[in-house]
Amino acid sequence: MVLLATWILIVVLILIALVIITAIYYYNRFVILENRIDNSSAQIDVQLKKRAELVPSLVKVVKSYVKHEKEIYDKITMARSGLMKSKDLNEKIKAGDILQNFLGRLIAIAESNPQLRANENYIHLQQELSAIEDKVAYARQYYNDSVMDYENTSEKFPGVFFFKLYGRKRKDYLKIPESQRHYPNIEL
Repeated sequence: MVLLATWILIVVLILIALVIITAIYYYNRFVILENRIDNSSAQIDVQLKKRAELVPSLVKVVKSYVKHEKEIYDKITMARSGLMKSKDLNEKIKAGDILQNFLGRLIAIAESNPQLRANENYIHLQQELSAIEDKVAYARQYYNDSVMDYENTSEKFPGVFFFKLYGRKRKDYLKIPESQRHYPNIEL
């Protein structure tokens, strides 16, 4: 009888230890995943700010060659200002997309000027802008991958139980704006 009671006690203690270890594991897992999401969000912010800081130099170089495009300069300045004033990640992404749209127009204008295309400063700025765009794309992908890991952990058993127990909140994926979902119209 004492032996049976001892075994039952051991089994109960092992079960309690397993539950505690699992609870600690999932708590730590959610903390790590949320920190990864916050970090990737901050990386997106850093790249968007780098893009915004590069814009005045690019505009200055283009402006010195193409003086008649005042409207696009004003729109770029307003879009950059909107990006710098944005508070949360979604606002920054939207403002960054607007800025990118105007930068695309500026580059198209610049590409039509052969002297500017050959200018070393312009080439350097365009390469830098391209590198930043690649980093923004990578940071967005990393953010969405992190959100996916978080969502997977929160939806699988026993993670779903601990997700609710700890009162964690769902995270949103970054989405492509509707304006960028269409294929470009290429004329040959």
